[in-house]
Amino acid sequence: MKPPGFPLPSFWGQAWGEAHHRIGYHLTRPCDAHGTFLPPGSVLEPLSEKTPNDWTPFHNRTEFKMAEFFFIENQMPATQTNRLLDLWASTLTKHNDRPLFADYRDLYKTIDNIPVGDVKWQSFSTQYAGARLDVAPPWMDQTFDVVWNMLGNPNYVQEFDYCPYREFSTDGDVRQWKDFMSGDWAWNQADLIATDPETHGSTFVPVVLGSDKTTVSVATGNNEYYPLYASIGNVHNNVWRAHREALAIVGFLAIPKTTKEHVSDPKFRKFRRQLFQSSLAKILERLRPGMTKPEVVRFGDGHFRCVIYGLGPYIADYEEQVLLACIVRGWCARCLGPCTNLDEPASERCREHTEALVEEATLGDLWDEYGIVGDLVPFTNDFPRADIHELIAPDLLHQLIKGTFKDHIVDWVEKYLHQTHGKTVAMHIMDDIDRTSGKHDFAIFGFI
Repeated sequence: MKPPGFPLPSFWGQAWGEAHHRIGYHLTRPCDAHGTFLPPGSVLEPLSEKTPNDWTPFHNRTEFKMAEFFFIENQMPATQTNRLLDLWASTLTKHNDRPLFADYRDLYKTIDNIPVGDVKWQSFSTQYAGARLDVAPPWMDQTFDVVWNMLGNPNYVQEFDYCPYREFSTDGDVRQWKDFMSGDWAWNQADLIATDPETHGSTFVPVVLGSDKTTVSVATGNNEYYPLYASIGNVHNNVWRAHREALAIVGFLAIPKTTKEHVSDPKFRKFRRQLFQSSLAKILERLRPGMTKPEVVRFGDGHFRCVIYGLGPYIADYEEQVLLACIVRGWCARCLGPCTNLDEPASERCREHTEALVEEATLGDLWDEYGIVGDLVPFTNDFPRADIHELIAPDLLHQLIKGTFKDHIVDWVEKYLHQTHGKTVAMHIMDDIDRTSGKHDFAIFGFI
């Protein structure tokens, strides 16, 4: 059985349920560790298992337990760790022996070399490299660190889609959407990948990104950071909802500050915005080779597969959409419709159209007529098959729940209580709402 209007594909994959059937045209094939596709029914290579006495990178169980005590159980500061190790060393000198760790650096280095768990954090520095003034402001000479961590493939054998699919109800062949890979975008991306003989048969892994600027105030001087989150679109929605480590922080983007004298300087503002774009490109550059040339990855089911990565949706609230899309505040990141007339049809933004406008128009015309900041470059321009205007996705938590419900409805109800019952009664009603338990907004909603 196949949906009407669809030709029979060379590969027909379907998963039957009570009321739906699934089709998939994109064949993903297991391969060996060298990227050679395997014939159907091939036996999996056994996963390597550690021996009971293998405590790598620790020399023995005692060394492991000592590291666990220092770092996990006691969480001892570095200076105290050094002091204790020095005292320990003094008792072993007469025996020509030494402690298990030389100092806290030796301890941390050994822990960092544990071959399981998250990928190591790394950092890089960026610095202003444009035209300089005779008397340069401080921010031109500062460096700004960005740490990052690349997301590995999660181990969800039964809750993982290896290829895009389209699902239809058995009653009327009505299209159904559920998990990310059931959407048209993933399907279209797989179509593009399948046209290249070098990537045909590879598993498409879309990297879903999100960020949310926050303020870290404890002992940091109110520094602003952009935590950058990443996931992959192959895992099912229930995995994300269950908080099963399908979402990882892959970087903290430091936002530079300067003196009040220079905070409104157009050069500094441009540097600040372009630093954000360049940092994203740097953090994600590890994925770039794998977007055109397959990488061999071993999945949770034991099979090796050739993987092609792609930048997926970037979930952001409007303020971040403005920053990401390099547009003027008040304009839409996805279309050219002016904010003064949203009811009229408008052309969609796209990378090719924006680049053509930047080539032909002046910066002033780009700003006024198209809402484009023409001297900024989106980070997606460094990656194949990536268009920031297509990838922008709304942050439902902030734009709908907090924006519409909390900021608008809750404030409206509070004003209504004051106008209807007077200040004293309104305050009494508000006191009855349990703010400390986080139920303030929902209690107001129940009051409505």
